[in-house]
Amino acid sequence: MPPLTPLRQYFQSGATRPVGFRMAQLKKLKQAILSHEQEIYQALRSDLNKSPEEAWVTEIGLVIKEINNAIRHLPDWVKPERVGTDIVNLPSSSFVVRDPLGTVLVIGPWNFPFMLTILPVIGAMAGGNTIVVKPSEFAPATSALISKIIQAIFPPEYMLCVEGEGAVVVPELMKDFRFDHLFYTGSTAVGKIIYKMAAEQLIPVTLELGGKGPCVVEADANIRVAARRIAVTKFSNGGQMCVSPDYVLVHESVREQFIAEFKKATVQFFGEDPKNNNDYVRIINHRQFDRLTKYLAEGHILMGGEHDRERLYIDPTLMDQVSPDAMVMKEEIFGPILPLFSFTDAKEARQLIQQNPDPLCFYIFSNNSKTIKEWQEAVPAGTSCINNASWQFTNHHLPFGGRGASGIGKYHGHFSFETFTHPRSVLKTPVWFDPDIKYPPMKGKLGLFRKVIR
Repeated sequence: MPPLTPLRQYFQSGATRPVGFRMAQLKKLKQAILSHEQEIYQALRSDLNKSPEEAWVTEIGLVIKEINNAIRHLPDWVKPERVGTDIVNLPSSSFVVRDPLGTVLVIGPWNFPFMLTILPVIGAMAGGNTIVVKPSEFAPATSALISKIIQAIFPPEYMLCVEGEGAVVVPELMKDFRFDHLFYTGSTAVGKIIYKMAAEQLIPVTLELGGKGPCVVEADANIRVAARRIAVTKFSNGGQMCVSPDYVLVHESVREQFIAEFKKATVQFFGEDPKNNNDYVRIINHRQFDRLTKYLAEGHILMGGEHDRERLYIDPTLMDQVSPDAMVMKEEIFGPILPLFSFTDAKEARQLIQQNPDPLCFYIFSNNSKTIKEWQEAVPAGTSCINNASWQFTNHHLPFGGRGASGIGKYHGHFSFETFTHPRSVLKTPVWFDPDIKYPPMKGKLGLFRKVIR
């Protein structure tokens, strides 16, 4: 395991604090990504069978956009923010300044192995930190490329990439070194382990987890649009996406219409035989494949259901007649399988949603503002979309993060900068005004104090 002390020493030297330094490193990262664009396509094709188009839209393009946004706004982000001063402290002035945290650890996932690893790194760089990056070993080609890029452009005392098995590497990294922040993206089960390790050292964390994101289609929704937007989101990246709809609740009156439109949209997107569509993303490994195919026996297949273990292929699948107690409804699916439930009473649907509270995402399709408001208030969630699904993730003006079991903290755009900095309160008091009223003896001053401090 490489020594981590040089990262702490480099941070303490003050080298990472100047805005010019931070912007120069961000520009260097952007140029390196663009110069390695073809290699990134190849790595993502190797790990997940992503097409260049999907790789740009869901991975590289989002990273470049995030870097551009940070470079454009960083000079404003680092400026002290002037805030009000209460009467007790007048004529002082008050500010909030954003201090870098120090040396931080970023642990990336395998489903979007490039974008979800580099996105928080951008926030850590903008914040003025030194960084240890741990890409996912389950996407080995992308992990190796990330390590190659980082080693080529950054000195190890500023940014260090550590590859290997997460269950071994992360405890080793944390054994004799206290990070100033830990940012993890992945499953809730592993997130609990990470959280426990961090708690033992009082390390603050950001946990970007997942959960069973419900999707509601009301009777007054535009069914064709709803079906298209749900299908493209559910089956993008082979369904291996934390913001993917995990199950859909469709009003009984439009159930058959929704199923017909959903099937039609899926064929339009992926062809009559997605197995022979070379741009349809495959399952990451056999462990995940075996977990997913067990779900197929827990309901009635309305569409799809075919699979090929050797090719790590699972059809885009829609199923109904699923028991709320089935395993497919107790675990985040994270694959191209969508259970469908119908409802006539919203209370029935909410009872099902409440079995898996605080999802990362909640989606509602309706054209009635009152109905939308009722659903939004009834279903607490980390993020949501109205008449859309998953696209809230792409807007860097919105904070992205979960609540409860779906995560802790937020990031994207300015929110990433906030995550990787500490808001320090600063009170600046002049010396020309120093009234005796503030000093002992206090006897006889209670009436004045009661008037001033209230």
